[in-house]
Amino acid sequence: MLSSHHDPLRRRLLTAMALSPLVFSLPGRSAGLPDITRIAALEWLPVELLIALGVMPLAVADIHNYKLWVEEPKLADSVIDVGQRTEPNLELLQQLNPSLILLSKGYGPAPQKLHPIGPTMEFSFNDGSGKPLTVARNSLQQLAQRLGVETRAVAHLQQFDAFLQDARNRLQSYTQQPLLLFSLLDTRHALVIGQASLFQEVMDQLGIENAWQGETNFWGTAVVGIERLAVVKHARAIYLDHGNQGMMDTVSATPLWQALPFVRQNQLRQMPAVWFYGATLSAMRFCRLLEQAYS
Repeated sequence: MLSSHHDPLRRRLLTAMALSPLVFSLPGRSAGLPDITRIAALEWLPVELLIALGVMPLAVADIHNYKLWVEEPKLADSVIDVGQRTEPNLELLQQLNPSLILLSKGYGPAPQKLHPIGPTMEFSFNDGSGKPLTVARNSLQQLAQRLGVETRAVAHLQQFDAFLQDARNRLQSYTQQPLLLFSLLDTRHALVIGQASLFQEVMDQLGIENAWQGETNFWGTAVVGIERLAVVKHARAIYLDHGNQGMMDTVSATPLWQALPFVRQNQLRQMPAVWFYGATLSAMRFCRLLEQAYS
């Protein structure tokens, strides 16, 4: 992925603001709890968990690509970019003096590397159960407990359950045909969303059949040649965009693409970015975008 682009002056100003002695912990919070105004998130799943709890991170890694691949939840303009998710700017992190650094297990720097800078907390996307949404719910509650905002997690999950129940009714038409979900990685390869993915668990709850029954990895996705999409015969298909319209234009002009069943049957729709490896907020955005796709 592309590295983030920084405006040096803006970053210096934001850093100075972040280091200001005027930034305090919230009143009435117990000793030992992290200052929730000073949390850094080096991967996008914990960014989402944090925002679901009503906390805007102080710093996030790779904001440029966050806007392309995640888009929502929106980040405040004040959030400081600390470099790549795999190799964050440790010097800048040190200057920011975070009260807590959030990570995704198995992705990015090892916690031991960050311990001199601040305490860390890791989250799994998938624990091997193939139920990322269930894992996300548990992660949200764990983070809420660490931050001392347990009531926010309870309220959010109640809202989420009500939302999904409503979405099941609103998306009833999707139960009539299987649904293929994919994105393009380059002009020859697609990233297909299948079993053990976040959206698979959402679709299971909505009663929607996934048209991709092929192999997937630990993350619930598979990288396949575009020609493999031809195995999907009678299905709706949704292409998830992430700022690569030029690539899509090139691919869609090829005879191979035009021969794909869902293209010939005019069953293909395009959706804005929604994070495949997210949590409850990504699941809700996915449902909203589904509703718009075939409206």
